Parts: sequence; C-alpha cells; structure tokens
Amino acid sequence: MSSHREAPEISKDPVADSTDLYAFISPDRPDTTTLIANYLPLQNPAGGPNFYPFGDDVLYEIHVDNNGDGRADVTYQFQFTTEVRNENTFLYNTGPIESLDDPNWNSRQFYTVTKVDAWGHKKVIGRHLACPPDNIGPLSTPSYAKLANAAIHRVDGASLVFAGQRADGFYVDLGSIFDLLNLRPFQNLNVFAKQQGFESAPGVNALNHINVKTIALQVPTSSLLKSGRHPSKTDSSAVIGVWTSASRQQVKVFDHDDHRKDTTHGPFVQVSRLGNPLVNEVIIPLKYKDRWNRQQPADDKQFEMFVQFPEVARLLPVLYPGVFPNLATLAGTPRADLVAILLTGIPGGLIPGFQNFTGPTEADMLRLNTAISPTTKDPNIFGVLGGDLAGFPNGRRPTDDVVTIELRAIAGVTFPLVDPSFTPDGAAGQITDFLNATGTFDPNLVSSPFLDVFPYLGVPYDGYHNPSV
Repeated sequence: MSSHREAPEISKDPVADSTDLYAFISPDRPDTTTLIANYLPLQNPAGGPNFYPFGDDVLYEIHVDNNGDGRADVTYQFQFTTEVRNENTFLYNTGPIESLDDPNWNSRQFYTVTKVDAWGHKKVIGRHLACPPDNIGPLSTPSYAKLANAAIHRVDGASLVFAGQRADGFYVDLGSIFDLLNLRPFQNLNVFAKQQGFESAPGVNALNHINVKTIALQVPTSSLLKSGRHPSKTDSSAVIGVWTSASRQQVKVFDHDDHRKDTTHGPFVQVSRLGNPLVNEVIIPLKYKDRWNRQQPADDKQFEMFVQFPEVARLLPVLYPGVFPNLATLAGTPRADLVAILLTGIPGGLIPGFQNFTGPTEADMLRLNTAISPTTKDPNIFGVLGGDLAGFPNGRRPTDDVVTIELRAIAGVTFPLVDPSFTPDGAAGQITDFLNATGTFDPNLVSSPFLDVFPYLGVPYDGYHNPSV
C-alpha cells in the first residue's frame, strides 16, 4: 500500500496512520492547488456501531516547503472534537440523518483548522467545522452525497476544506504483491508461482470497497509559494514540497473509571508522516521504519542508502530469473535516478520541458511544479513516465498509478536519465501489478468513481451494500 500499516508501531494506531497523500493543480480551478491527506486505513464500510472517527487526541498536519530546505513554510493543522448527544444509547444514529445538524445523528465530529507560517505564527482559519457522518446505509444516510457536499467549507477567503469519510482511491493488488512480490500478470515467470503452476492472471484491487478518512484542502496556489506569484515552470520557486503528518502528546494518563477523564500532557510528538508514496512501505527496512515516521524531511539524508540500493531492485532478478538481466548489473550501483525522483526532485534538462528540483537537500516530499498546467483531457495514469508532466512524480493525482510507476522506476526504466548508456530490460517497461497498458484510468477498477470537483475522491461505500456481507 502507499503507506497503510507501513511500520510496526503505527500499524497499532490506525487513527494516526497516514495512508495516502495527493498534491495537484486543481483541474477545475487551475489557480488553486489541492492537497489531500488520508488516514485510518482499510475501513470495512460495515464497521459499526462506532464506525471510524478521526482521533480527538491527534494533531493532523499538511506541510508545504517552498524554499527547498525540507522544513515547513506553510502548515495547516487539523484538530477534532467529538460531540455525543445521547450517551445512553449504543447507536451512532437513531433515525435517518438528513442534515449535518439532524438530531437523529448522535455522535458528531467538528474540527478547527489553523494555518501556521514558517516562524510559527498561528492563525485559526476555521472553527467548529462539521464533518459529515460515515456512510452507514440507505436507511441511515439516504442522501449521502448531499451530506458530504454540505460538509465542504469555505475558509480563509478562497480556500475550501473537507474532512470526512471517502472511498479509498488508491488501487493496488496487495494480496499478490506481499506474497513474495508476485505480480499476477507475470506470475507465470515468478520462481515460486511457477513451481505451483500459476498462469498469468488479471490483478485484483484489494482496496476496492474500502474507505478512508480524508482531509482535503484547496487553496490559491500563490498562497503556497515563497514569492506569492506564479513563476514559470523552469523557475525553481514554482516547485513546492508537500508532506503530511500525525502527532500525539508525549504523555497520556488513563482514568481508572471513566475514559472521558483521560488526560494528555506535554508537547506533540510526530508518530506518522508521508511524502512520496511507498517510501516507508517498501524502501525503508523494518529496523528504521518507526524512526523514519518520527523524523522531519530535512533529516532524510540518513536514509539515502536505502533509496540508492532498494531491496526490491535486488529481489526482482532473483524472483523472476532471466527477466531482468540488465537490472541485475546495477547491483552495487547507487541509484541516482531514484534519489532524484524521491529525495531532491528531478533537475531541468533530464526530461524535456520538466523539472521539479528543490535543491540539494535530500528530503522525502511530494514535489509539485505548480507552473505546469493540469491535464484536463485523458490524463495518463503513468504520469511523467507516460509523457504527462502533470502527473506523478510531479505531485500526485488520485488516478495516478503510483505502484506501476515506482515499480518501473525501481526496475531500471529511469536509470538512463543519469546514465544514458544503460538499457532497461524490456520487462521493466511492462511491469505492473494489474493495470492495462493504455495509460488511462480504468473505471472498472473502482465502483465508487472519482469526482471531477473537490474533494475529488469518490463517495464512500456504505455498510449495507458492502459486498463482504
């Protein structure tokens, strides 16, 4: 997964687990940038009676670096409060929820949004903003899309914010990939799958019919840039770095008789973070995963060797004998291409018409060149690899196939950027976990389609129609 349950400690703390991060120029409002941070992974839609609230004791943040030092220059903080109307019932709702203030809705959440500048100055831009309920079913939430739309709030002038449940937009064949890096379309070539007589097969989207908690923000792009203006795409000041985090206070004291009297104390300590997809998931080894989650991007030089020598690049030639002979020759060669993609951004001159370089500071951030216009017609799910400069690793759109993009990069497709004499294996450009090779998003992958407008992620699945029931 992009960052679902990616480290031992955070897998025990799902409400603070950042799962996916998106940053892109809004296709319907191209003067704005949309930032989306997802939390609380793998939600079974039928998970009542308490369903899936944000953590009232968690500080959620989306950070933006606009000068390339791996430190936040603009931060948006989100803190939640749960309000229960009737504590003498086990029910989340006692009748249909028709509006955000419907008395039938028993357990509601509200949140405050605070904007923090590079010097730590804080400005509250939204107070007591209502979340929508989770999508329970046709009797409890009969007009869910209407409820969700009512929970889109305008803050700080021209900015929009939403916090609530959404369908998980990330798509990946989890069951296959974590079964010894088996890729169903090519499992007939996997050494272990071949032993069992497996044939090539279509992939399975393990996250279909799964929900997440989403914090989405749409802000004027100029407000995120150091200059406050719109530079050209060749100008380094057009590039921002984005990451999300979750933090908890250092000490929690439990009351023996009443959890409502539990108290938390001390400064907030970061327990989860996410910039580029899949970094902590498949690049950082177990020994350092929890540590990585507590670091700032500015300190990521310490993890450089794991990007330079990714374990997956060593495994592919072993698990698929004879398929990746050229990749095997890179063993022991530092992967400068991956360092550029994940830690510094790609300098100008390597890809015609493109750069998202933030400077020499190595930091895991999702880098977005804000001067590159969004692709509004037939965006290519392979992003920059597919010739679509508005897609990953130039930020990340919900439809971008980041699993295939990163697998192909690790398999050697991007190494010619730094060594033109290297020829990638033919299989490197075909490797995928299950998608078609057209470069367009297949709507059959998900049954809750993406939206064309904010907050872009689809309506969450409801528990009544959950296919596992």
